[in-house]
Amino acid sequence: MVTMPLRRVPSLNDHNRGFWTAGSDNELRLRRCQNCRFWIHPPGPICPRCRRGNLRWEATTGKGTLFTFTVNHKAWNPDVPVPYTIGIVELPEQEGLRLTSNIVGCGVDDLFVGMPLRVLFEQQEEFFIPVFAPDAGA
Repeated sequence: MVTMPLRRVPSLNDHNRGFWTAGSDNELRLRRCQNCRFWIHPPGPICPRCRRGNLRWEATTGKGTLFTFTVNHKAWNPDVPVPYTIGIVELPEQEGLRLTSNIVGCGVDDLFVGMPLRVLFEQQEEFFIPVFAPDAGA
């Protein structure tokens, strides 16, 4: 678990609760269609591929690859120190399955596209915000 400043978080609802609370089990969970097995992120009420609503929360491996990134130097939130890295992480579960997250645990100069990553979670009340760090074991 990573300790960080408070972040703005969404309201929990039936469509996103599984994503924002799964970190309590140290898992990155995404919705997955039980008919065509398509992973869905961001979470929604139906599968964009087969248009069915038979979705469940399933754990991913928690691994990823840095697809691209940017370093933010603007203090949009005074509680979050700059600079910080915003990355798009591609998950191995499905081609094109990506999520935007902060990259933590390494210097900006050490980042590279294709870098192996693993998920960590920042707890903020009932939310477990997924962030990614270099995967030393990859």
